[in-house]
Amino acid sequence: MSDTRRRVKVYTLNEDRQWDDRGTGHVSSTFVERLRGISLLVRAESDGSLLLESKISPNTAYQKQQDTLIVWSEADNYDLALSFQEKAGCDEIWERICQVQGRDPALDITQDPIDESEEERFEEIPETSHLVELPPCEQSRLEEIADLVTSVLSSPIRREKLALALMTEGYIKKLLGLFRVCEEVDNREGLHHLYEIVRGVLFLNKAALFEVMFSDDCIMDVVGCLEYDPALVQPKRHREFLTKTAKFKEVIPITDSELRQKIHQTYRVQYIQDIILPTPSVFEENFLSTLTSFIFFNKVEIVSMLQEDEKFLTEVFAQLTDDATEDSKRRELVNFVKEFCAFSQTLQPQNRDAFFKTLANLGILPALEIVMGMDDLQVRAAATDIFSYLVEFSPSMVREFVMQEPQQTDDDVLLINVVIKQMICDSDPELGGAVQLMGLLRTLIDPENMLASTNKTEKTEFLSFFYKYCMHVLTAPLLANTAHDKNSKGLYTWCLACICKCTWTVLHVLTRFVFICVDNFQTAQLLALILELLTFCVEHHTYHIKTYIMNKDLLRRVLVLMNSKHTFLALCALRFMRRIIGLKDEYYNRYIIKGNLFEPVINALLDNGTRYNLLNSAIIELFEFIKVEDIKSLIAHIVDNFYKALESIEYVQTFKGLKGRYEQEKDRQSQRLNSFPTCRYRRDARSLDEDEELWFNDDDDDDDGEAVEKRMGDDFSDSYGKYMEAKKGKLYSLTTALVGLVDYPDDEDEEEDEEEEDQSPRKRPRLSS
Repeated sequence: MSDTRRRVKVYTLNEDRQWDDRGTGHVSSTFVERLRGISLLVRAESDGSLLLESKISPNTAYQKQQDTLIVWSEADNYDLALSFQEKAGCDEIWERICQVQGRDPALDITQDPIDESEEERFEEIPETSHLVELPPCEQSRLEEIADLVTSVLSSPIRREKLALALMTEGYIKKLLGLFRVCEEVDNREGLHHLYEIVRGVLFLNKAALFEVMFSDDCIMDVVGCLEYDPALVQPKRHREFLTKTAKFKEVIPITDSELRQKIHQTYRVQYIQDIILPTPSVFEENFLSTLTSFIFFNKVEIVSMLQEDEKFLTEVFAQLTDDATEDSKRRELVNFVKEFCAFSQTLQPQNRDAFFKTLANLGILPALEIVMGMDDLQVRAAATDIFSYLVEFSPSMVREFVMQEPQQTDDDVLLINVVIKQMICDSDPELGGAVQLMGLLRTLIDPENMLASTNKTEKTEFLSFFYKYCMHVLTAPLLANTAHDKNSKGLYTWCLACICKCTWTVLHVLTRFVFICVDNFQTAQLLALILELLTFCVEHHTYHIKTYIMNKDLLRRVLVLMNSKHTFLALCALRFMRRIIGLKDEYYNRYIIKGNLFEPVINALLDNGTRYNLLNSAIIELFEFIKVEDIKSLIAHIVDNFYKALESIEYVQTFKGLKGRYEQEKDRQSQRLNSFPTCRYRRDARSLDEDEELWFNDDDDDDDGEAVEKRMGDDFSDSYGKYMEAKKGKLYSLTTALVGLVDYPDDEDEEEDEEEEDQSPRKRPRLSS
């Protein structure tokens, strides 16, 4: 017996009524002592592990479908399927199952699971009465046939017998012939009965019947019967839609007639399930499980046939990447590839791996760079879906591709930068596409899925690449929207890149604002997404993100967002700082102290007043963490500089606790000095090295500040400004925002502001900057 005959894929049906691939192996039927019976065993072909062990029960219903499938249900509606590589292997195992159950192997179905009362009634039926007696297939008997089909649905035994009768007598084709006669004479009553009959036959849930009903010469008549729902005043026109409206587009001609027929059949059956048939009730939800399986395995077969046609796929990708291809043609090609990738999810893991490797070899990633830059929103959405399939399949494959790009192209057209720019330029007010792309970027920069790579240097190399070529693109909107008034030159450059026609006076006024963010909801959402990704970097990219934060003075820029009117954005900025402090890294602590970066946080707490909200709780939790973890350098800085402003807050004991910790530490230091008056303190083991001390203790603060500002100005002109000039304002409609941002109050507005100030709760004074 050849090995391939018994090669099978094991599938299980999940809660969403979708088939999950459990692996590939080789099936055998043997006696298992522990189960006390003949059982089906499937051992994985990769390592010999046991994928399936199922006893062949006399009361289990097995079905043979499409010559290479055996499907059955076990306890608690646990559905299983074996998909054989060869028909001979399926026939062999089927004969073994029928032998154990005492059934005729010529039939494609065994009995359904039955309860005790049903089993008792079954035993009373004579063995010779194995079929349901069908009325003659005549117009005058349609009502009787409809009543018969409807009545058997509640009985598993009678459903089985009716299915056998319909197959034995070729009854289905007779009924469909009768449908054409009734439609010609406009016999509405008969057509309504045919609707009930065909719907009931579908609910018999038998693959053998589906093979007949969904064949090329029958399926349109089945659809026609389902148009005449008695509940409708006028019949639906499903056949007209399928034959005239729904057009089958061959982006590349398909020469295989069997493949074309399988595609047509799958589309039409999916249409019947999703559009024509009503949503099943709770009592009918399992009646169409075989129909779902029929569609699923059809898709598996389609993908396999397409994948084997190397000439077809080569032509698809050749046209997709050809500069001469028209946009409309490329749109059809990218939608085809998207559907192709979606169908590939039905493949077993080994075949799915080969599928995506084939796409990579054919140039799918360079093609995505082209289509993701197109103006067509539908094309970009389809390209994003394709990219998500690739990242989910193998982040390492995508990373390997993008690290090879700088040798051939500039930063602006790198694939990851194209993805970042699509995230930034998402026109959806809810930023649905941006959220999806942010998740993909997070997967790509996650060190956790780099550890299993065969290339041990992948983590180091890719993160170095990302921070060198891509991080400035990701942070550009954040830096541009949090520019300080000192950086007027860089701000002018950015504004001029964003606005083609804007008066210099307006730009001059803008530079007077500390927080110049276009503080609308969509921009706030975008900045929140960027901050979420940066917070992830703080947690997982210790060295690279630390260097970037210090060089760009990034935390100071982020804390400008504490002034946003959108509380969720202020919370994102606070969360970024909280993650940094949570590392308890003295390097970060000295940076925060040197920059006096607690000031915007404490100002936000004081401005929040007596309101008890999430912002208040998050800020209190930050200081509580510092107190509990006893971060001495931060405690001393907070008490020395801000305690007078915080000491009146008594609804929590956090700040008094900080003062207590501070005084305890001072007492300990004093005792040490008294005990060893001539001893100089040795540096703590956790203290910084000499280079770090020199950086922090450099007295030339002004020069440092100017250097940082100069670097930020360079960032605007070199990265974000360059991209924004090319987009001509697609990123932000800043012109409109400027009108709302620069609002000069008249006398009446000032009076209204004074009245509101009188009526509002008295706020605590802000700290002077």
